[in-house]
Amino acid sequence: MKKTLLDVIFASEKRKVVLLLLRDGAKETEYLLKCLDTTRQALLPQMKVLENHSLISHYADTYELTTIGKLIVEDMSPLLYKTEVFDSDIDYWGSRNLDFIPSYLLKKIDQLKNCEIINPSLTELFNVHKSLNPNYEVSPTVYTVTTMLYPNFDPIVTEMLENNVDFHYIVSQELLKLIRTEYQEEFSKFIKYKSFNMYVYNKEMNFLYFTFDSVHSLICALKNNGEFDNKFMLCRGQSVVNWVKELFDYYLKDSTPITEI
Repeated sequence: MKKTLLDVIFASEKRKVVLLLLRDGAKETEYLLKCLDTTRQALLPQMKVLENHSLISHYADTYELTTIGKLIVEDMSPLLYKTEVFDSDIDYWGSRNLDFIPSYLLKKIDQLKNCEIINPSLTELFNVHKSLNPNYEVSPTVYTVTTMLYPNFDPIVTEMLENNVDFHYIVSQELLKLIRTEYQEEFSKFIKYKSFNMYVYNKEMNFLYFTFDSVHSLICALKNNGEFDNKFMLCRGQSVVNWVKELFDYYLKDSTPITEI
């Protein structure tokens, strides 16, 4: 009796990796052996299983996906990448409220592959911006969407603006009220800079903040019960930046520009 295709693909790490290696085209056995760091004796039985289930074919010493194999791997890759994202820290992901992420971006959450969960101490908590490119030399643009204000926000924002960083800043309605009540002088100063672009989001924001530049992002989600802790997600890479930029644009479309405080 043959195995089910799910067993064939996921019950063996070697078989799973072989299918992923073949998605870009035919590969010689030596290439597969090198990538898998294994021997012919260990690999060939697994290749036979894949052949017997019509997922791969071979000629001479070269293997390639069948039509069925291509269809399977096309849908298999995003699933595996999604599980990689969550497996990086399933306790963190499982405890977070992800409702602030629109469904079309949740479907592409596999783009957050290069992320790590950071749990700073209380003394480090308000210096987390340093994780994101402390000197702002790499990126000419920084984006932030937030419901909170860092205690040391003034020198951070001032430094960016004085270094001609194009800063896009979306705040919650509650935070805007706080700014107008207690920090009017500081933000009136910021608004004078042409590179400071401030907006207020017109709907509820059920997360703490996210911010990104050209190569990094920080995302701080609330817990499922609405509480927050010190943990945040630090991500790197172009796919991450593209994903978070889409998230920013999602909030921007329901935001109103603020031209005076």
